[in-house]
Amino acid sequence: MSGLNIFGGSVFNNQQFKDHMNSHYHPLENMKKSVEKLKASDRIDIATLEYGQYQAILSPLDIWPGGRGKFWMREMGFARLQLTAQPNNLPLSRDEPGVVPLTRCALLDASLRKCFNSEPPIPMIIDVTQKQEGAPNPDQHDIKLVWEYGKDGNDQVPTLLRFTMICPYIRPKA
Repeated sequence: MSGLNIFGGSVFNNQQFKDHMNSHYHPLENMKKSVEKLKASDRIDIATLEYGQYQAILSPLDIWPGGRGKFWMREMGFARLQLTAQPNNLPLSRDEPGVVPLTRCALLDASLRKCFNSEPPIPMIIDVTQKQEGAPNPDQHDIKLVWEYGKDGNDQVPTLLRFTMICPYIRPKA
């Protein structure tokens, strides 16, 4: 993959982009509208959706802030490739401890399906960060998925997913 020109978190670690994307997933009313839009689309099956498939349906790539949509397919595809190669040993969520997807990518996909297919849907807040040069596996994508369970943390099912895409460190060009 040495010939692949990847931009990493620098493209998407931008508050304007994050606000734009989060407007589709949070609060609950916005997430409900997104679910209805996906259900009405013939470009996706919401029951089997994967990370990377739904974003361009909810917000056409050509209207993403700062022209970031033009980088989406390459960057998302690279993240999926790397996350698919990483084994997972974490359960899907506290309320489904027996569901342990085999890879980090499968964990991400299952988490997103849980959000979009639950009744009511589970809102999400996304973040994008970039690894530091000295981080473990600085050249690899990672994810951080944090489920919240109501205001007091005692709800039986999640009420929010905080999803962080952690992009690889990209050495500045000299």
